[in-house]
Amino acid sequence: MEKIILIKYAELNTKKDNINMFLKTLKQNLEKRLCKYDIEITYDKGRMFVKTEDRFDEVEEIVRNTFGIHEVITGYELINNSLEEIEKQTILFVKDLSFKTFKVETKRSDKTFPLESLEVSRRIGGLILKNKENVKVDVHHPELVFHIEIRKDKAYIYYETKKAVGGYPVGTLGKGLLMLSGGIDSPVAGYLAMKRGVKIEAIYFESPPHTSVEAKEKVLSLAHKLSEYACDEIKVHIIPFTDIQEAIYKNVPHDYLVTIMRRMMYRISARVAYQNRCKILINGESIGQVASQTLTSMSVINEVVKMPVIRPVACFDKLEIIDISKKIGTYETSILPYEDCCTIFVPTHPVINPLKEKCEEYEALIPYEKLIEEAIQNKTTVKGIKQEFEDLL
Repeated sequence: MEKIILIKYAELNTKKDNINMFLKTLKQNLEKRLCKYDIEITYDKGRMFVKTEDRFDEVEEIVRNTFGIHEVITGYELINNSLEEIEKQTILFVKDLSFKTFKVETKRSDKTFPLESLEVSRRIGGLILKNKENVKVDVHHPELVFHIEIRKDKAYIYYETKKAVGGYPVGTLGKGLLMLSGGIDSPVAGYLAMKRGVKIEAIYFESPPHTSVEAKEKVLSLAHKLSEYACDEIKVHIIPFTDIQEAIYKNVPHDYLVTIMRRMMYRISARVAYQNRCKILINGESIGQVASQTLTSMSVINEVVKMPVIRPVACFDKLEIIDISKKIGTYETSILPYEDCCTIFVPTHPVINPLKEKCEEYEALIPYEKLIEEAIQNKTTVKGIKQEFEDLL
């Protein structure tokens, strides 16, 4: 009997004819995330199996936090699927377990097995009652559910299942460009997009000397953290935004500064996305959170691009977003006190219901096409880096 990790797919089971592509990608993603460990991964349309003798608990935790997996099971693989072997290992298995009530659930994908699932459950349940003192069957609220899976040539027994992160394997649903700032919301948006199978690259707007090197390193650190879920280091396209931001500040009424700045960011992001074969833009906008995130503002800002814009946290409140950021490990970095270009030059009273006609009138005062082309030509592309910031945490 060998200890093994069993993976349940859940949502992937709806893919039918396309499931092989999803499972192949999931296996590749697991192999990337577990490259430091000695593992063996096999799969079929019903289950994926991970074997390792190398820090089992660590491997299980990484598997549980890989997108595309519904549940992770610590199970035991029997040397064959004979009834005699199942009975023998059941007695050994439950011997050291502590429980008062139980039930047995059997799944039998091998239809050549001589007994049906319910018959196996009854037989194994009787065997447990016979060999374990002071226990009884409770089919409604058992303390322990003893599972048996009978597959071709193999059988598996287990009792412990852990909920995993779900979603689709990263990379199965195309690629998007994440507008990544140093705040709390955009890393969470990136995480949730990846959960739906979207591979991401990121774009960051820097505005030296108004923004610091530490602000950029903070963003690269966030990208590195997200890379743990992406199964590969995330590319970050860094856009020099100083000239555009200063031109806006000098020529645009201050209540429209944020609106015009965001419209420029959208234009640049869409062009960089097209260059890098991204199908969508992704950002951390949440309805009503700031002036540029009213429905009117988002509509006026959004109209400068034709590419779809996905806002995974649009309907979350701030506390919900913070909870996710803590869970995924980005919160402590996001709250470090380094300002990005979205937080400088913010007017005291930004417009919350901007007019498209006003935006076009103010943008005509700026040679923005030329400035945008220069910014894109001068962009640099790097991968996320690990930045500790130990003195500030």
